[in-house]
Amino acid sequence: MLPPAERNGNFAVDCVSGAKVWESSTGGEVWTSPVVRGGVVFFGSADARMYAVEAATGRARWTQPLGGRVYSTAYAAEKQIYVGCGDGKIYSLDASSGKILWSTATGNGIDSSPAVVGDTVVIGSEDFFVYAMDANTGAVRWKYETGLGIASSPAVLDELVVIGSKDGYLYALDIPGQLRWKARASDVITSPPVFGERVVCVQSGGTLALDIATGNVIWRAGLGGAVQSVPVLAGDVIYVASLNGEVYALE
Repeated sequence: MLPPAERNGNFAVDCVSGAKVWESSTGGEVWTSPVVRGGVVFFGSADARMYAVEAATGRARWTQPLGGRVYSTAYAAEKQIYVGCGDGKIYSLDASSGKILWSTATGNGIDSSPAVVGDTVVIGSEDFFVYAMDANTGAVRWKYETGLGIASSPAVLDELVVIGSKDGYLYALDIPGQLRWKARASDVITSPPVFGERVVCVQSGGTLALDIATGNVIWRAGLGGAVQSVPVLAGDVIYVASLNGEVYALE
């Protein structure tokens, strides 16, 4: 198990015993979630670098300097790693070497994490825009303006992209970049995971589920404290952690 470290490095623990298996060091705090593909762990750090280490041992594969701190969780494709950066760029890195294949600039820093739909990379920026880029070249295919900056990461169901903005709205866009629906949620939205035909997202002090096709609210659940975490689905139960120190289980 590879929990996000929130300190200068990352570590792995045994799922059964909880014993630490290995630890790797970085030059800055790690606020991103690690991503594992092909036995390699990829993660970014506030020291403006991307790291690749072996999942079994923690041995370094490569380190790649970028143009700013990395708070975006990477997306690991078969041969490429996509990640947003504090310098306002999204980078594509070679998964085996860390070499920068391309970078595309937006108008402000990026904390949103990318999603990939076919050969299109989708990500939000603090410049208020959702961007869709060619996964192979980085060329911008379209961009859609929201009301404020975007720290939320996109959720994808088939070819529908759902992303939250700091303006308190969820936006559902198709891959050509056309708006399907827009739904009011709250002032703060974390990444909205997609569960079947519903979008479940976190808002200030609660959770709500919306119909993926229309954006209509299906249910709301008030919680006892502010929520910044992403809900997790296990079976037919949704689990969400609150800043009041409690974890909630919802049907």
